[in-house]
Amino acid sequence: MQPRARLIYNPTSGNEGMGKYVADILDVMESAGYEASAYRTTPAPLSARDEAARVSKAGFDLVVAAGGDGTINEVVNGIAPCKHRPRMGIIPAGTTNDYARALHIPREDPVAAAKVIARGQTLRMDIGKANDKYFMNIAGGGSLTELTYGVPSEFKSIFGYLAYLIKGAEMLPAMKNVPMHIKFDDGEYDGQASMFLIGLTNSIGGFEQIVPDAELGDGKFTMIVVKTANLGEILKLIAMVFNGGKHVDDDNIIYAKTAKIEATRTDGEPLKINLDGEYGGDTPMTFLNLSRHIEMFANVDDIPDANIAPQNQLSQEELMNEVERISEQDLNGDGTIGGSDDESK
Repeated sequence: MQPRARLIYNPTSGNEGMGKYVADILDVMESAGYEASAYRTTPAPLSARDEAARVSKAGFDLVVAAGGDGTINEVVNGIAPCKHRPRMGIIPAGTTNDYARALHIPREDPVAAAKVIARGQTLRMDIGKANDKYFMNIAGGGSLTELTYGVPSEFKSIFGYLAYLIKGAEMLPAMKNVPMHIKFDDGEYDGQASMFLIGLTNSIGGFEQIVPDAELGDGKFTMIVVKTANLGEILKLIAMVFNGGKHVDDDNIIYAKTAKIEATRTDGEPLKINLDGEYGGDTPMTFLNLSRHIEMFANVDDIPDANIAPQNQLSQEELMNEVERISEQDLNGDGTIGGSDDESK
């Protein structure tokens, strides 16, 4: 039986230009051996999540999310609770595209991103669960984690990543500490903090040095607690991020690897939690790492070995099975299994 694939795309992503690529993306998916179809998200709340859940339960083999990190998060939330979880592909078309950056998926060319799926390279990626919701890249609470709430969608479409930089500069002087209790695998923290971050990859807000030692699929979050709201100290920490990720050793930072985090604000007030750039509820909240929960297509050859957990490397048997699977597919649609003779020379 031919494997089935569903493209779930957000027509408003990428300056509303995603729709013009749908036919080409489906062609790539079909040339990779899939019976491919598309679903255009609607203004109804969580339409991408609901469609992803529906096709997962229907036994589809692949779900491809085309849009920004918000659309990808919705698709993850549709797949993650299911017993049968299809493989997942990503066509980035948002502003920061953090997740695509971490997986080395082309961020400027949707068709080139689709061709990553045809290459057949995958990683088993950890997913975070925050109470009853899921996230694939970042969670956090505190001043700067509320940044995405304050940037209008029209501003993001016109100015892209610059919009976040402008908003971030505007918010820096207003940063403040709040009393937090954070419990993690190897300890707990009771005290003042301006924010905490929980990362699953090395790409957060477009920066790749915030988590300099990220290992994809290692079963652990990277937790960062910022204990200061002093503007001068915050600017110093930002400079250290750009200077090779040296912020991890600063006294104002708690930096730890952990599979579980319990976070609350101890003055009785709620603390808004950001999940992949969207409001995800208030504290108290428990975060669990679901190890290697969803198999994602990625440009594995372009990701440094140091950023892939050893247990996420294909075994020799898995590698041979993957080569055999790819060799049985008509990759370029010319009717030849495994590609044309010219490509093999």
